[in-house]
Amino acid sequence: MSNQPVISIQNAFIFQSNASLVLHDISLSIQKSEFAYLIGKTGSGKSSLLKTLYGELPLREGEGSVAGMNLRELNRKSIPQLRRKIGIVFQDFQLLSDRSVLDNLLFVLKATDWKDKTKMDKRAKEVLELVGLGSKDYKYPHELSGGEQQRVVVARALLNSPEVILADEPTGNLDPDVSDDIMHLLHDICDKGTAILMATHDYRIINKFPGTIFQCAEQTISRKEAII
Repeated sequence: MSNQPVISIQNAFIFQSNASLVLHDISLSIQKSEFAYLIGKTGSGKSSLLKTLYGELPLREGEGSVAGMNLRELNRKSIPQLRRKIGIVFQDFQLLSDRSVLDNLLFVLKATDWKDKTKMDKRAKEVLELVGLGSKDYKYPHELSGGEQQRVVVARALLNSPEVILADEPTGNLDPDVSDDIMHLLHDICDKGTAILMATHDYRIINKFPGTIFQCAEQTISRKEAII
């Protein structure tokens, strides 16, 4: 099982929520500890593909699996199980503004069926240490910089020890130095075994932090060797 791809898509057709086709007959696979980029113009299907991978959109045609779960067999009851196996990092942080950093993480643990308060506290503080925010667990999101807020989002994505992180433009609102800090963090996480698929427009990042490149264009996906 260990040689199975963390993400596997075969001959899949990806549709937007309004049922219009955005990607046609696509195939891709991503292994454990692989860092992959998803590039393409706005509207080319990047976000729709990510939404399909985390169960927001159904996979209607073709085959697909993420973290060992069959995307064609997902239903309302099994989507939370999928979400516990993956981490999601958005461009807009989606943190709860009325709760501290620690309480933001505890909220997610509670929502993913953790029961033991002591273990929940321990895990939340572990991931904050991992992202370099161990001393800021009491702060509220508005008291943090943009880069710090994105580190909280990465910490949140790590809570359930995911097999893969799906990141949709995670550096889109950050300046280059802060973006590089987030990229170092994501690559460190990847080096420890978590696969990462990151949608981005930022070719500077791709050139500075190399990885596998998949390009969405003309309703299909192709693997690219490099970006010039």
